[in-house]
Amino acid sequence: MGRFFSENRRWLVTGLLLTFGSSFGQTWFISLFAGEIRAEYGLSDGQWGALYTFATLSSALLLLSRGSLADTMAFSRLVPLVAGMFALAAVAMAFGNTIWVLGIAVFLLRFCGQGMFGHIAATAMGRWFVATRGRAVAITNLGYPMGEMVLPLAVVLLIGGIGWRETWAVTAGGIVLVLLPALILLLAEDRTPSGMTVTTDETAGLEGRHWTRGQVLRHGLFLALIPLILTPGFIGTVVFFHQVHVAGIKGWTLTQMAPAYPVFASVTVVTSLVSGWAMDRFGADRFLPVTLIPMGVAMFLIGPAESPWHWVSALGIMALTQGMTGTLWGAFLPMIYGTAHLGSVRAIVTALMVFATAIGPGLTGLLIDWGIPFPDQGMAMGLWCLALAAVMLPVSLRLRSAL
Repeated sequence: MGRFFSENRRWLVTGLLLTFGSSFGQTWFISLFAGEIRAEYGLSDGQWGALYTFATLSSALLLLSRGSLADTMAFSRLVPLVAGMFALAAVAMAFGNTIWVLGIAVFLLRFCGQGMFGHIAATAMGRWFVATRGRAVAITNLGYPMGEMVLPLAVVLLIGGIGWRETWAVTAGGIVLVLLPALILLLAEDRTPSGMTVTTDETAGLEGRHWTRGQVLRHGLFLALIPLILTPGFIGTVVFFHQVHVAGIKGWTLTQMAPAYPVFASVTVVTSLVSGWAMDRFGADRFLPVTLIPMGVAMFLIGPAESPWHWVSALGIMALTQGMTGTLWGAFLPMIYGTAHLGSVRAIVTALMVFATAIGPGLTGLLIDWGIPFPDQGMAMGLWCLALAAVMLPVSLRLRSAL
């Protein structure tokens, strides 16, 4: 792995910075400000969840129409454009004073962060690597847990020390002064030609062809995979989104819960690396039935949790799913559908993931307003995960016979 990283460090570091930078638009990051935002704007859990849902749904729709830019626009031009929008969103969070500005800011944070930054990173790895694609995706995806490990405690301390708006101003400065220049430098040299023409750099998928977006949407396999695509994002988002609510119910503080982030991140790192190697060795399709099992177990643990360390344990188990999921789609999609239209195809998957993260906070926030606390909702989510894992077994076996 060390030699692989050394020989491809320019491209892998590019992906790492993109996934790490996506942190500023991820739910777990934005949720750290949830208490202050609700207090500032006078929002209930359900109202804040509804705003977040609408903003995220809108970002998913935009991603669906603009995700194909990763196929037709050079990354060296696309990334600075998205990063500039990202920084403007953070500035709007810092200085906005109306619900409308808040909604636009959250929309841009979700589109640029969870949407385009992660989408560009995964598309690039899928196109730049073939035989070692699983490892490349696994290494690139380490940026996600790196952010989860480094940023939460620092953000909590900054909010307490200088205020939540000032913390967003610092975030905007970090994007403009650190992240953007580094990405511009790394992307000054393109690894492969951009555009839609199939070249020797492109790798065919199932049936020896390059699938277009329309063909993928009509493919029975893809339709069967949609619940698996939606579930990790839905559950992972609401767990972090409602952490302030959980803390209030359990009588914990965010500082007491903060150790869950480095544990979650560490387990995600190890799982991502191991699963990346395993997917290169055995095939990404074999992971379809097992990916959701840890998340299902974790959701059963949150309800009866009596101390912050039980919360830490639950998130550590859930991280097994997080690590596998991030690597799974990065390796699976180009293997099945080819790389010529990968940006367009992956935009569908990314939009579905963003859609899941959108409906999660709104739906679960509404249930909270109706008197059903989130820990109680976790039991149903756990049952869903285990049932879906069982359904994915015949899907995996049928796919294996077709490869």
